[in-house]
Amino acid sequence: MRQEKGYLVGLAGVVLTLLWIGVFKFTPTEAEAIRPLVESHPLMNWMFSILSVQGVSNLIGITEIIVAIGMVVGIWKPKVGYWSGLAAIVIFITTLSFLFTLSGVWKLVDGVPVTEFFIFKDIVFLGIAWFSVERSRELINKDNK
Repeated sequence: MRQEKGYLVGLAGVVLTLLWIGVFKFTPTEAEAIRPLVESHPLMNWMFSILSVQGVSNLIGITEIIVAIGMVVGIWKPKVGYWSGLAAIVIFITTLSFLFTLSGVWKLVDGVPVTEFFIFKDIVFLGIAWFSVERSRELINKDNK
């Protein structure tokens, strides 16, 4: 199957980032770094009632790693790519939502509103994940004909 080079480059960026950050979640440094993000999020803060800070970070990390692996497998197995792409969409929408749930994330610097710009990378990642879902759906439909 011919693969679009641009898609594969974008997918590689998403996968490598998810793997790298997913592995980093198993460190105490990253667990503490994401704590305020998770604590301030109305759909995630409940996790601290059943897991430790490191446990929450580990859970997020393993999810990111599984999704990354699924997105690679999805190149050849569209059903895996479809579900992994949907999971990635959830991850990136959640990350982008921190721009609205974390107090103090927006600042005014020299009259210009600024934020934690590293979060904006997830707009591009969201696009790649969405493309992955659409591509996988097309392949699944093609195989079912």
